[in-house]
Amino acid sequence: MQELPVNRIVQGDSISIMEGLPAGSVDMIFADPPYNLQLKGELKRPNDSVVDAVTDEWDQFDSAEDYDAFTRAWLTAARRALKDDGTLWVIGSYHNIYRIGAVLQDLGFWILNDVVWRKANPMPNFRGRRLTNAHETLIWCAKAEGAKGYTFNYEALKALNDDLQMRSDWLLPICSGGERLKVNGKKAHSTQKPEALLYRILLTATKDNDLVLDPFFGTGTTGAVAKKLGRRFIGIEREGRYCRLAQARISRVRTLPPEDRVITPPKRQEQRIPFGMVVERGLIEPGTHLFDPSRRHSAKVRPDGSLVCADATGSIHKIGAHVQRASSCNGWVYWHVDVEGNLKPIDMFRQQIREEIGAI
Repeated sequence: MQELPVNRIVQGDSISIMEGLPAGSVDMIFADPPYNLQLKGELKRPNDSVVDAVTDEWDQFDSAEDYDAFTRAWLTAARRALKDDGTLWVIGSYHNIYRIGAVLQDLGFWILNDVVWRKANPMPNFRGRRLTNAHETLIWCAKAEGAKGYTFNYEALKALNDDLQMRSDWLLPICSGGERLKVNGKKAHSTQKPEALLYRILLTATKDNDLVLDPFFGTGTTGAVAKKLGRRFIGIEREGRYCRLAQARISRVRTLPPEDRVITPPKRQEQRIPFGMVVERGLIEPGTHLFDPSRRHSAKVRPDGSLVCADATGSIHKIGAHVQRASSCNGWVYWHVDVEGNLKPIDMFRQQIREEIGAI
């Protein structure tokens, strides 16, 4: 079996290189393929200055049919390299994303979401009788219908969005300022993606140490973010000048230490720990008084893990709700224990037990 080029940039044709990778070897694929913009001549601003648009040779195809054949070939190779529980993300504009979507479905991919990247600072539409192109579209897919076990860090995305479920429209700025790589004062790559976009994608659909493949690596945004977040990567790029820029860029990135890469885990992966287990293991003794954060309310722990206060008995949740006159309460975060004069949440004992039994 061929050795995987982990944390490396491989120069060459993405299709042939992906075909040479071991089948089912990568956890996630992010692809930013050529858009086939087919611009005719220079694009100018109202003051007649030339816009630095996508006119590169790698974005040129002779026909829509040629572009479709290219799309089918790279997606076929990508699907082969993807694990059965892996996912693929592909980004495009109105020029190509619908054609890509059709090929994805033809090949058996199962679309999970389309995500609209709404650009906070889009380039104006110059001299055109049309709307400003202020977004690009991402398609997120599983390898097949009914695929199970693919990574979706729902709780982490919710935390990223101030405890609201993440929506499928993402307002993020385009790549500009100091993040934009330049050579001799000009953009090094015409379609460099912002790191914030890849950060959100990797946070959504990968775990620590997952292997991420980018078959159109460009100047290495995927690799830079993957390295920072403790993910491994494989970058494939045809153009040598982009490979060199990406390599230099990634070499400057510092990987976050493991303790700083921990994200909010899915609730379904957290083993239920009853409060009684805390008591029976001696982490909190029967007779201990628990307090709310302001010490307004207190309750005493009984040997069976229930609590008793002046006029009621019950679980940590039931008594927490009772003293607040509330309909419900998360007793793990409401109740605290006095440790040398400082209040500590009893949830720390639950986390300790989870770590001891390998539930996290």
